Amino acid sequence: MATSHHHGAAELSLDEKTALLSGRDMWTTKPAERAGVPALVLSDGPHGVRRQRMDSGLGLYDSHPATCFPPAVALASSWDAELVGRVGEALGHEARALGVDILLGPGVNIKRSPLCGRNFEYLSEDPLLSGVLGAAHVAGVQSRGVGSSVKHFAANNQETDRMRVSADVDERTLREIYLPAFERIVVQARPATVMCAYNKVNGTYAAENQWLLTQVLREEWGFDGLVVSDWGAVNDRVAALLAGTDLEMPGTHRRTDVEVADAVRSGELDETVVDTALDRLRGLAERVRAKADYDTVDFDAHHRLAREGAADCLVLLKNQDRTLPLSATGRIAVIGEFATAPRYQGGGSSHVNATRVDSPLEELRALLPQARVDFAQGYDTKGQADPGHLREEAVAVAGRVDTVVLVVGLREADESEGFDRVHLQLPTDQVKLIRSVAQVARRTVVVLLNGGVVSLAGWHDDVDAVVEAWLPGQAGGGAIADVLTGRVNPSGRLAETIPLRLGDTPAFLNFPGEQGHVRYGEGVMVGYRYYETADVAVRYPFGHGLSYTSFEQSGFRVTPTGPDTATVSVIVTNTGERSGKHVVQIYVTAPKRPVSSPARELRGFTKVALAPGESTTVEIDLDRRAFAYWDITRGDWTVAAGRYRVQLADNAHDVVATATLDLAGDHLSRPLTLDSTVSEWFGHPTVGPALRAAMTSGTTEEPTGDTEGDADALVLLSSMAMRQFAGFLPRPMPDGVLERLMRMSEADLEPAAT
Repeated sequence: MATSHHHGAAELSLDEKTALLSGRDMWTTKPAERAGVPALVLSDGPHGVRRQRMDSGLGLYDSHPATCFPPAVALASSWDAELVGRVGEALGHEARALGVDILLGPGVNIKRSPLCGRNFEYLSEDPLLSGVLGAAHVAGVQSRGVGSSVKHFAANNQETDRMRVSADVDERTLREIYLPAFERIVVQARPATVMCAYNKVNGTYAAENQWLLTQVLREEWGFDGLVVSDWGAVNDRVAALLAGTDLEMPGTHRRTDVEVADAVRSGELDETVVDTALDRLRGLAERVRAKADYDTVDFDAHHRLAREGAADCLVLLKNQDRTLPLSATGRIAVIGEFATAPRYQGGGSSHVNATRVDSPLEELRALLPQARVDFAQGYDTKGQADPGHLREEAVAVAGRVDTVVLVVGLREADESEGFDRVHLQLPTDQVKLIRSVAQVARRTVVVLLNGGVVSLAGWHDDVDAVVEAWLPGQAGGGAIADVLTGRVNPSGRLAETIPLRLGDTPAFLNFPGEQGHVRYGEGVMVGYRYYETADVAVRYPFGHGLSYTSFEQSGFRVTPTGPDTATVSVIVTNTGERSGKHVVQIYVTAPKRPVSSPARELRGFTKVALAPGESTTVEIDLDRRAFAYWDITRGDWTVAAGRYRVQLADNAHDVVATATLDLAGDHLSRPLTLDSTVSEWFGHPTVGPALRAAMTSGTTEEPTGDTEGDADALVLLSSMAMRQFAGFLPRPMPDGVLERLMRMSEADLEPAAT
């Protein structure tokens, strides 16, 4: 296959080849039919196809109608890979019908801070949840012959100064938190493309980062697709090609094409680098053109899928005295502008021209024909009406009914691509509205529409029920009605922590950086890893979510399946009166290791649907990585010896059952040198005793008997290098003793487990 590629490449002149590796315009690549390279169409995005009607520059909102599925922030709360896969298939189908070859998504960047303006487009604060759901998304899209573009690689966790800020992250943190979602997707789902980020990673632009794009992505993970730049992310085109960025988007009016050709002619760049990138482009074209085009889309069926999906994404945070589901009769007041004109998607490049949009108010009325449902606007997001007057109106309506449903949330102006938030509050007029209504209402239900986490401070304790609906896509109104009325039993779980205060968040002091750098000073302690390890109280923990039924988990056990793998099993029973879905969450707590370890880390999960009284046995495999950390001294994944606690939990804070697992771990002895510390020498299993013998033999003195003093001295000197320690001894060590002991430490080495 490669030979035919290079044969094709040979038919093109150098200038023609370099030209093919940058976009023709905003959304298409350049064609060279005789070389087997058609023009490809790339399009946003993660939760709906944004196919421009024409190349209207950025023209964010002039696109063909398409289904707006729940954005990533909502989908992640489903904790349901099967559902995400079905949404991916529908997205792929619509992309095909609209003539799109590559869909730019999913976004799997970690939610390092709740302030990131683009969090609505990302899945979770946890790399396992992001990776599993991201892989399902890619597999779904690509099953329709459309390519995915996993983004934004890597460490793109803020919008502030995003085009050039250097994310300064240590390697262990990258490997354990910011890279695993990409790694899992590359290895398991073989995405057609990976999109490099705008920012620098440790001082080098992501587009020019050879360690990231070649060493890690291609050589270690085996990525065989094409690397495309984020739109405008290429700073130096020659450096980017050398590092492994194949395609520059969008076009730069041929300017950089000439730079590349000149670099080849001057000998700065080997022409094979250009040929390789071209081969990848040709391979991509073959791959995405391999399946038949779909000509029609059943938009009604896709709307139904969007509604079903959104209902499983809603998280019931609070439900005092069974306030929900709503009674089928009686009087209800629905309050809030978003109840008639809902906010259902995020701002920026992923903005979809929805085929239709459900209104929560109309959908509630449709599902509650026997009830009387009043409405009041309550607040005005455009700032044209008097907030005091709207509030008085709403309070008057609220006082006359059995239950009030308040639909509130963030405006598009509050959160979007391009800027970060500076606080977590709801708009002030909405907070005043909630408090005023809750004072007069018999029962108050708050439904939140927001892409980034919001603070519940100032009103949480005044209301009876809270439903986090996120940005639920175009069918969100129907999904909200389904959950409020009990037609669907809520089963969403938080994919990110809701903190009590912004100042409690782990990146608070290190976000969004200064003077061109953002230090990831919290290391691996991101999200719940920090809250649980530092014992910081939160409003609602990662993994939290209530149901209208009850579940019992029993018979939890862990069975080793290898030296560092295991299977957990648990019986889940629906002990309530309604059908429902439960998310089984498995966390692992490591023994003492050479690195700081989070209190617990999510290592497995699955969602099960059960009828009342029904039971099922769930089995979840834990692979080697579930117990490993990244050891920077070995440059590899390492399992420490010791007793691991495997925990079944309702969420990151509430552990239901614990089982232990003893692992022998990887053999980690390192040869001793004169730079090894005193404690490393004395602590070595074979060298330590020999060293003690050498130090006491050959002396006429009796041991002092002051063993406590000796121990104290050793503690005092424990971090001193052997070469210094040897110079402190009252008499020199006999010639050759240390050399012999160092050789002994080398002989003691076994090959490290891989």
